[in-house]
Amino acid sequence: MFFGYGYYMDSGIILVLIAGILSVIASFKVNSTFKKYSNLHTGRNITGEQAARSILDANGLYHVKVERVAGNLTDHYDPKANVIRLSDSVHSSTSVAAVGVAAHEAGHAVQHATNYKPIQVRNSIVPVANIGSMAGPYLVILGLLMSSGPLAYAGIIFFSLAVIFQLVTLPVEFNASSRAIATLENDGYLESVEVPAVKKVLGAAAMTYVAAAAVSIAQLLRLVMLVGRRDD
Repeated sequence: MFFGYGYYMDSGIILVLIAGILSVIASFKVNSTFKKYSNLHTGRNITGEQAARSILDANGLYHVKVERVAGNLTDHYDPKANVIRLSDSVHSSTSVAAVGVAAHEAGHAVQHATNYKPIQVRNSIVPVANIGSMAGPYLVILGLLMSSGPLAYAGIIFFSLAVIFQLVTLPVEFNASSRAIATLENDGYLESVEVPAVKKVLGAAAMTYVAAAAVSIAQLLRLVMLVGRRDD
């Protein structure tokens, strides 16, 4: 009995640890790749802010602002405020890495403007996903302690919403990067020899979202194993 419980417990922990290691590797990769190509400056001498502003204007998004935000790789698009916030290492930099990141965030703004379906789905589940990620594991543990199957399964359902959010995030991020690369390449923001560098930067960034999804899935599987052991 105790051996069986330990097997389920250890299997779940191993899955989470493996996913966590992948997440650390992905984070290291994106930082090192960004740093590498931050030293490669664009032939057009365009900054991240200028690239984002130009892409927004080309898509008629004159109302979307571009602002500077403190930090490194803290870049994001805020749909509620209609603002693209670019980090210190991106906003005024003329590096290929900075322009790629800025174009990616502009891609998110275009997604919102064109009602890109995956981003609509993601936005619609943000509130329940946030609740699920925080409350799910506690409900499972509480259900196990109280020998309450319904409570434990409710926790799994709640946490599943957080996993769905991570999975829906993947096409959103990949699409924003695809838009950015196509725009930078086809509209003359970058020279042809600079495009591969942008692909590497955005590709490394995309892997952090894949790793985050893997961590969430591993955590969900561990919760399922724990509850499944209770039912055996």
